[in-house]
Amino acid sequence: MTVFAAPAPTPSCLKDDRFCGWMYDLTGSTWAAEGGYYFLVKPLRIIAILLLAIVARYLLHKLISRLVRTTSEGSVPAILKPLRNRIPTAPASDAAALVPERRRQRAEAIGSVLRSMVTAFVFSIALLMVLEELSFNLGPLLASAGILGLAIGFGAQSLVKDLLGGLFMLLEDQYGVGDTVDLGEATGIVESVGLRITTVRDARGVLWYIRNGEIIRVGNKSQGWAMLMIDMPIGFADAEEAVDVLRSAAAQVYADPELAEHFVEAPEVLGVETVTVEGTVIRTIAKTTADGQYVVGRELRRRLTEALAASGITAQLAAARLFPRPATPESGS
Repeated sequence: MTVFAAPAPTPSCLKDDRFCGWMYDLTGSTWAAEGGYYFLVKPLRIIAILLLAIVARYLLHKLISRLVRTTSEGSVPAILKPLRNRIPTAPASDAAALVPERRRQRAEAIGSVLRSMVTAFVFSIALLMVLEELSFNLGPLLASAGILGLAIGFGAQSLVKDLLGGLFMLLEDQYGVGDTVDLGEATGIVESVGLRITTVRDARGVLWYIRNGEIIRVGNKSQGWAMLMIDMPIGFADAEEAVDVLRSAAAQVYADPELAEHFVEAPEVLGVETVTVEGTVIRTIAKTTADGQYVVGRELRRRLTEALAASGITAQLAAARLFPRPATPESGS
């Protein structure tokens, strides 16, 4: 009677790892091969994956921080070319401080977003690799994650829209803290800018919270320069005389040393803008800095009004309103 010995079971890890096969060939023991693989090789692989993830995250964060620092100091790398500023035209005394500060705020905000995205991406990949090392079947997990992500995407699409809107707003430098903006229903000074919410305080002191995804248009009154247009009614006075008076007054405002830094170009009296039944309207324009438009506008209106009053044109306008000319009868009536 011949007795056949049952073959020794082979380690289940032979097909997965060379170390397992080497241990099995060396010891001939299934227990030693599997034990060395599951209690030595697997933990070392998981530790190596986590260490590589930490190192990759650290290096990417250092790269982003370096880009942010370089951008804040004034030299814009090619990857961050959109961070070139469209800043308000400020007086010379404030320009040096305003440019880097505005750029620094935007660069740090975008850098924070990039660092968060890098952290989520790197550790998500590391988590999937660890789960694979632990022999999890990633197929159903990824399918479930895809369905869950789709459901969350539909439910949180407004949030995603707000975040994307805030990100592009920062990249394009549409507005910043301290800018005077018109966002539709809300017009005022920007007090804070976030990826999801922008807060604006209007002239009455009301603080508006506006979701970035709901902002369709932006009118920024604090970028570049501003154009003042002042229309002065002179009644039926001599237009040439009124233009000369207004030009003299506008030249005095332009020569004022306290207002000189707010002007981009000298004010100009264009002449007769409209003629109505109440008389003639003379238009004056002035190109100013964005921040100085209100100061210059108030002073220019005051000086023009006083000049018209001193020349007697305002008195003629008042008399014409008190004693209007009789209407001319139509021909044939």
